[in-house]
Amino acid sequence: MILQELKISDTPTNQFVIDINGLWKLFGKDNEVLKGVTLQVKTGENLVMLGKSGSGKSITIKCLVGLLLADKGSLKVFDTDITQLDYTQLNKIRLRIGFLFQNSALYDSMTVRQNLEFPLKRHSKKLTDTEVNSAVSEALDSVGLLEAIDKMPSELSGGMRKRVGLARTLILKPEIILYDEPTTGLDPITSREISELILSIQQKNKTTSIIITHDMACAKLTGDRIVMLRDGVIYLEGTYAELEQNKDEWVRSFFE
Repeated sequence: MILQELKISDTPTNQFVIDINGLWKLFGKDNEVLKGVTLQVKTGENLVMLGKSGSGKSITIKCLVGLLLADKGSLKVFDTDITQLDYTQLNKIRLRIGFLFQNSALYDSMTVRQNLEFPLKRHSKKLTDTEVNSAVSEALDSVGLLEAIDKMPSELSGGMRKRVGLARTLILKPEIILYDEPTTGLDPITSREISELILSIQQKNKTTSIIITHDMACAKLTGDRIVMLRDGVIYLEGTYAELEQNKDEWVRSFFE
């Protein structure tokens, strides 16, 4: 196969914007973290992924954007198997995907404004200063933090850092957003605010999202569908209400 001949679809030809089939990921010879994960996500859907710590949730989404290489299986995004792409082609896909890291991953030496300007100046070099300023203000306003534009990350609370991280994710207008534990370390009120913001972004921007969380309140509020990862495979899936009524002892442990 000649990689340069692969064409990346602007519009998926089927209803699944993410289509993972038989994903395996091993670390060393014996540590099999993912053992054939198969998962589809519809365009515009918020999918919540639950599982115990170390079950491979974060590994799955890191493979999905090529931060980790899959050992086996296909990972189709926008109808394109990313395992078959070269570096340049993969970066083209990545520009359409936002990734909110667990710790927000802000640059501590930059102001909030500079943190948001960075991806724009790197990937949208034709923008004028006025257009960059407008985009930064719009992104911050969308998360309710325009007043923090000239603050340093060290001056922000945990919830504010999450919001700035989300604003930076939104500034390139991604079609897919991957959230890695978006409410971890936050108090219940701030956690709900972040969850409501995730829901608002989906409704306003029509994004497709995978949300990894241990926060059942977040899962209930944001998830159109929930999948549960156990022993390296998808164990069960359904709506929050369906899983809450499930009598399986392992499933019940998440709701008690």
